[in-house]
Amino acid sequence: MNYRQEQQGLDREGGRGLAHELVERLKERILAGELEPGSKLPTESSLTAEFGVSRTVVREAISRLQAAGLVETFQGRGSFVLALPAHEFSLDASRIRSHDDVLDLLDFRLGLEVEAAGLAAGRRTEHQLKAIARALTDFRRAGQDPGKLVAADFAFHLKLAVASGNRFYPELLDSLGPMMIMLPRTRLDPSFSAADPAHFTRVIAEHENIYDAIARSDPEAARAAARVHLSNTRHRLQK
Repeated sequence: MNYRQEQQGLDREGGRGLAHELVERLKERILAGELEPGSKLPTESSLTAEFGVSRTVVREAISRLQAAGLVETFQGRGSFVLALPAHEFSLDASRIRSHDDVLDLLDFRLGLEVEAAGLAAGRRTEHQLKAIARALTDFRRAGQDPGKLVAADFAFHLKLAVASGNRFYPELLDSLGPMMIMLPRTRLDPSFSAADPAHFTRVIAEHENIYDAIARSDPEAARAAARVHLSNTRHRLQK
C-alpha cells in the first residue's frame, strides 16, 4: 500500500469534523514532500472522490490551508502549495491541566479573539459572513447535546478568526481545537451548564451580538461584544 492509499481514511468519529481531518491528511502530504512547493493541489472533484466527502468539506479544508499559509488559491487556476514556514504556531490543549490554567487560557483568548473580532468586522467578505452565520445557526440547533454544542461553539469562533484576514489567528485557534471550549465547561457550576435553558439563552445572545456587529461592519462593537462574551465566560468559571 502506498503513502496516498494509507492516508485516504478519514476519522469520522473523532469529533473535530471532516474538514479538519482532510486538512490533516493534506498537511501530511505537504510535510512529507509528496506535495512539493509550487505543485498544484488535486482538484476539488478528485479530493471529493478520493476521500468520500462533499465539495463543501473540500472547500472548507482548502480555506483552512490558505489561512495556515500552506497553499495559495488563484481563481481559475486552482490552489498551489507554498514553501513551508520555518516554524508554525502551536498551543497544545493537553497542557491546560489546572483551574488556573483554564483561567489563563481565557485571558489568552481575550487578548486574541477580541482583536480578531474587530478585524473580522472590518475585513470580512460576504462568503465569510455567511459561514459565521451558518456556524451560529448550528450552535442554536445543537440543543442540549454537549458534543454538538462544543463543536458548534468552536466552529463559530474559528470562522470568526478566519474572517479576520490574518492567518495567525485561525492557526492558533485550530491548534487548540474544540478543547478550548470544552475545558471551561468541565468546571462550571451546574446552573451554567448547557442543560440550563437560561444559561444557553444567554450564551446564544452573546454570540449573536458578536455576529451582528461583524455583519454591520462595526469593529469597535465587535471587539466589545467579544470581550463581553469571554469576560462573562471567565466570570461564570470563577463562580
